[in-house]
Amino acid sequence: MIMKSLRTHLRFHTLLQLLPALENAEETLVGGQAVLEGVMMRSPHAWGIAVRRPDGELALHSEPLASAKEKSPWKGWPFIRGIMTLGSAMVLGFKALRYSADVALEDEKTESGEKLEIPGWIAALNIAVSLGFFIFMYKFLPFAAARALRSRYGSSNNSFLFALVEGVIRLAIFLAFIWLTSRWKDIRRVYQYHGAEHKTVFAFENHDPLTAANVQRYSTFHPRCGTSFLMTVMILSIAVYAMVPVHGFWMGFAMRLLLLPVIAGTSYEIIRYAAKRRSSLFALMTAPGLWLQRITTQPPDDSQVECAIVALERAMELEAVHGGEMVIA
Repeated sequence: MIMKSLRTHLRFHTLLQLLPALENAEETLVGGQAVLEGVMMRSPHAWGIAVRRPDGELALHSEPLASAKEKSPWKGWPFIRGIMTLGSAMVLGFKALRYSADVALEDEKTESGEKLEIPGWIAALNIAVSLGFFIFMYKFLPFAAARALRSRYGSSNNSFLFALVEGVIRLAIFLAFIWLTSRWKDIRRVYQYHGAEHKTVFAFENHDPLTAANVQRYSTFHPRCGTSFLMTVMILSIAVYAMVPVHGFWMGFAMRLLLLPVIAGTSYEIIRYAAKRRSSLFALMTAPGLWLQRITTQPPDDSQVECAIVALERAMELEAVHGGEMVIA
């Protein structure tokens, strides 16, 4: 029991690091996220989740969602909407991931016979550790390594070259983490659920009946995937950081943190535009993300597709009540 609990907590923490890559953060369309042994699907005004229990049955849950831009129109403005949507998507993604972890532990009991769940303080600690991990691995470490190389091999004033070296280091760390986690069987299963989510969204967008046979005909590679978003962020950050002069180590590091919302909001707009216009120049920026989905999405089996279909159906049932008719872009 202890080993299973530790394994579930480790999977939960690992997926927190991968959460942005597994998310489809689009408020106006259908999207979703892979979780532990299941899929979460969201529509503009609702979300649903289906998780496979150890006994093979499905644990189901759904809730209505409040649209931020309907409450405050300015939150739907270009660039701002990206930041707001990504923030709400991360909150919802964490909630869904925690639900799936609790389902994985529901047949476990404490010594007093109580149901075993992930305590709130552990969940909060995981968030803090994940945020620290992100800042250290993808902001501090690449910046520090690039400055060290710059000092050792000559103090060049070429800002673009410095930003390029930093970007290559950041990308190498990210790709190494994605590849290493994909070697873990449990995470590879999450990538299969990720593929099931993409296939189901494609089938829905093409107005196909949501059956396993129909869904399986579609690709696992989707342009609105969080993997594509992260790759776009990393590519765009090279150009943005090249335009920002570096005056001292800590000032340069602080500027990278302050510019992150700007880069994220711009990347969101690029992904949104490229998903609608696949022949555009912006679509070229999202191509590396589609290539990377060869790792972060894997072909699902029919039972995994069933989870995605049921999750979407639960979300759409609430959407009809709280949001009305869905519009497909």
